[in-house]
Amino acid sequence: MNITRKTMLALSISSLSAVAFADEPSQAFTPTTLKTTSAQAEANGFVEDQSLSGWTRNWYAREQSKRGPLFTHSKDGTREPMNNRTNWLQGTTLNYTSGFTQGTVGFGVEAAMYNVVALERGSARNGGSNNRTLADSDGDTVGQWSKLGLGNVKARVSNTTLTLGRQAMNTPMVATIGNRALPSSFEGVAIDSKEFNNLSFQAGTFDRVSPRTEQSLSKFRTEYGATGVETDRVTTAGANYQPFESLTTTLFATQADDFWNQYYFGAEHVLGDSAVVSLTTGLNYYKTRDTGARKMGKIDNDTGSLSLTATHQAHSLTLAYQQVNGNEYFDYLHETNGIFLANSLLSDFNGPNEKSFQVAYGLNMAQYGVPGLKFNAYTARGWGIDGTHYTGTAYDVRKMDGETHYEYGVGTSYVIQSGALKDTSVRATYTAHRASANQADGSLDELRIVTTIPFNIL
Repeated sequence: MNITRKTMLALSISSLSAVAFADEPSQAFTPTTLKTTSAQAEANGFVEDQSLSGWTRNWYAREQSKRGPLFTHSKDGTREPMNNRTNWLQGTTLNYTSGFTQGTVGFGVEAAMYNVVALERGSARNGGSNNRTLADSDGDTVGQWSKLGLGNVKARVSNTTLTLGRQAMNTPMVATIGNRALPSSFEGVAIDSKEFNNLSFQAGTFDRVSPRTEQSLSKFRTEYGATGVETDRVTTAGANYQPFESLTTTLFATQADDFWNQYYFGAEHVLGDSAVVSLTTGLNYYKTRDTGARKMGKIDNDTGSLSLTATHQAHSLTLAYQQVNGNEYFDYLHETNGIFLANSLLSDFNGPNEKSFQVAYGLNMAQYGVPGLKFNAYTARGWGIDGTHYTGTAYDVRKMDGETHYEYGVGTSYVIQSGALKDTSVRATYTAHRASANQADGSLDELRIVTTIPFNIL
């Protein structure tokens, strides 16, 4: 992938460290039953349950290329190479969410305004137009801009909600990505049903995406496609099922018109008590096949990852293996976080036929009297990248023959626990990536510092 897209904050151990204080989950089977309560029956009204909240985020990233220029900026109508790039922005969201009207069918609305102020405005420093900083047609940084980030109406019956308009989504293929100053969102229709105690359903169909660093809506395209082709519609549907308290499973299917049909299965199982030692096993598997007009050419790809995390009190150790079976990239939709794989880090480790392995360590300082403070470190290596058998036109991979790469990173985060700034988070990460000559991600170091301050008005 273009490694400027991803963030080292996607460390697979980040969320797993949080389970260090959980009780041992039950291994007993949980029968599926209808819920005895209804969210709509408990609705207080459109105004009574309304809220007005948001957050402001200071987002800073400094990248340094280590083996030749990786970036460019516009100068006198041409693109000049750059070895270093600094992006610094202040992003703010203001979100209004109504309550639902009372009755059998409840109605509500949601609207969110997004705003960005560019604190670094020199195009020779931030690279002009990229997926971090917005620039105009001349390549000059846009100093301040706003847009409607969310805007939808909702209808709810019992525990099932239908949403029409611009919205956030979180599925294995269509998922809002929030690793920039602002998050992405999607334009379409979606349904979320939670009528059962341990079984839920989601589905949606979307024709536009609102990118993280653009004011206008765009059609969907893929993250790695070299041809820049677009699809008119993306439709996804699936279910989440928890047969045991210790086991959660997810099954989804997505069609990107004239691109592909993509299928996903995921499972996570927790065994043991983390006060002594617990073992979390994570499995992720994607199957991708071309469909329709085959705008992305022939696609025949099976990609999966398996992770094992041992947790003892404040400490967690993760081992993760990932493998791509296919002569093209494992690809996903641009401006989504639709890659639920263990080794999707700064690089996605998703080259044709690539194998990769990660070792990660997490430390939760709550055990030592400092709640909210965490540290993590990891190293990952990919090998066996081979695109020489690729026969399509969508991916630039034919020169990849036995390519390798590796990365390592360290990070820390702190969440304020009380007071006027409660839930404010500060995250700092440093990561380094090194690649062989034809591995596409390149060799660079990145320092990223992100501070997010939430606020509530209503």
